[in-house]
Amino acid sequence: MVEDPEWPSVPLGLLRQARPWRTFRWFKGQQHYSGTYWSATVGDHVIYESRLELGRLLFAGFAPEVRQIVAQPFLLKAGVDGKVRKHIPDYLLLTDDGPVVVDVNRGTDLRSRKSLSPSPGRGAVTSRGWQYEVWSEPDPHVLENVRFLAGYRRAWLFDPDLVAALRAVDLDGMSLGDAFRLRPECPRPLVKSAVLYLLWSGHVTTALDRPLSTGHVLRRAA
Repeated sequence: MVEDPEWPSVPLGLLRQARPWRTFRWFKGQQHYSGTYWSATVGDHVIYESRLELGRLLFAGFAPEVRQIVAQPFLLKAGVDGKVRKHIPDYLLLTDDGPVVVDVNRGTDLRSRKSLSPSPGRGAVTSRGWQYEVWSEPDPHVLENVRFLAGYRRAWLFDPDLVAALRAVDLDGMSLGDAFRLRPECPRPLVKSAVLYLLWSGHVTTALDRPLSTGHVLRRAA
């Protein structure tokens, strides 16, 4: 397979504001699940065309290094074996480490292909110094925990003074249960939700490969 890495130079500023190249469709009997997800990263709704794409959006929102998420940002054209192939990536993530172009595919789909050759746009993407990622099903426990924490992604719902007080505490090595009891003068549900917001926003981390419990130990984010 030969790829054509030559494609027009598009400023990232324009891509940051790009509208989806196509939008999802609804029809009776469709096999995929489409919708919109409100992303705290962009402060707006982002479209997805499958539950797997929704999962990638959740992970992108949970990653503090991701600064912008653009759905179906552009159309790639590449010469492959003398033919022009077209491809629309699922997402463009603008991160602290540079742009990441993401294609979301089920693992079963990848394994069923006769050739696991890369997208025709991979060479065009990597030639710019960008990263290219094929994303499949994550660990189910991690996905469930990230989905749960996403319920605490809206910063304006939390008391800023309470959040600031919790940020000032050294939470490293403390259990979730102990963190929930840090401010006894405040209603427990408010403290609990603020601690979980700190987890979502990346102020602290914890192991997510098993169901969250009060015994989970918090760690200072790197």
